[in-house]
Amino acid sequence: MKDRGILIVVSGFSGSGKGTLMKELLARYPDTYALSISATTRSPREGEEDGREYFFVTKEEFEKMIAKGDLIEYAKYVENYYGTPKNYVEQKLEEGKDVILEIEIQGALKVKKAFPDTLLLFVTPPSATELKSRLVGRGTETMDVIESRMNRACEEAEGMDSYDYLVVNDDLDACVEEMHSIIRSEHRKSSRNRAFMESMKEELIRLKQSEE
Repeated sequence: MKDRGILIVVSGFSGSGKGTLMKELLARYPDTYALSISATTRSPREGEEDGREYFFVTKEEFEKMIAKGDLIEYAKYVENYYGTPKNYVEQKLEEGKDVILEIEIQGALKVKKAFPDTLLLFVTPPSATELKSRLVGRGTETMDVIESRMNRACEEAEGMDSYDYLVVNDDLDACVEEMHSIIRSEHRKSSRNRAFMESMKEELIRLKQSEE
């Protein structure tokens, strides 16, 4: 039987490349990881499918999920709700998949409070100068938007020390392998292997007694 998976929250500055990093990690290790799918009250965009990009629900359905405690975390942005359904995550963890939630800092800390075993990873470029040049290099945003993202990064930087690991995204290939390695090591943490340690102790006692 496969070991139960680990819940992982990945956050990072806008422009840190965390989306690309997640896609590459899932492409390389499809049997190991599952990206959590959020529920939302916004309408599907062209090409989006229910249960693939999002679980699309009505406002009433979403508010019922909140009332019943069916969400790990949720937030409201521009009149629409977004949240992480507990059942989907639980199902994937039971299947032995490590489930990744890509959410911002406030949501990450809520998840850690509700599930203290959650592994928190923060993705950052090697420097603030590099962050700005990546945002400019996208060529998709106005300087006003870039400035507001840089201001937000200043606020987000205050929360970096709440994370378990910092992942510096300088070279994508190396970064993917580093993240995979951190998560593999986390599986071997003694606090995650209490049942194994107890059975080992009991077996050793049984063997010792049978030899006496």
